[in-house]
Amino acid sequence: MKIITCRHCEDEFNRYCSRKRRVGGYIDECPDCVEELGTETAVRYRGVITGDGKQASVTLLKFESEDDAQEYCKRYNNNSGWQNNYSGGLNDIKHKKIGENISGGNRKGR
Repeated sequence: MKIITCRHCEDEFNRYCSRKRRVGGYIDECPDCVEELGTETAVRYRGVITGDGKQASVTLLKFESEDDAQEYCKRYNNNSGWQNNYSGGLNDIKHKKIGENISGGNRKGR
């Protein structure tokens, strides 16, 4: 456990606590100040998987906020069946495709 003092509010906090890791920010900023001041500028990435045949396909996405990333993954996981990448309101969440690894189709006997 490493207790340090916030440079903004001068409160002490544990820099290794789960909340600090979740909200990010500079090492000498407490989680409350990071959220209030909006100092976290890291880009949020997520990878989502679909399946077709013997190999899964992976799509890497970039989000502007952690909330957008979590909401996208929540909606994505609630979709029924495979290959429903853009159903269930996923296009309503602002995101950008960074990369994609698409598998070949199931070509049994070919």
